[in-house]
Amino acid sequence: AIGSDGYMTIGEYSIQPKANLKGADLSGCNLKGAELEEADLSGANLTGTQLQGANLEGARLSGANLEKANLAGANLTDAWLDNANLKKS
Repeated sequence: AIGSDGYMTIGEYSIQPKANLKGADLSGCNLKGAELEEADLSGANLTGTQLQGANLEGARLSGANLEKANLAGANLTDAWLDNANLKKS
């Protein structure tokens, strides 16, 4: 769904640059092409999430679970990936 601010919303979460999505459960979501630069996704559950072409430049993904996430064409420039689970991604 698209919120009144023009950004994608998933449940209570607004998917936008600099969003605070720390610990969010976005497993299995379709975030293709999402604009998440500098977003805080620390500890988020992104298992099986579709992130093709997403802009994650400078995003904090520390401790995030990205197992089986599709990151094809995603921009991970300067993203923080320490302790992130990238198994089968």
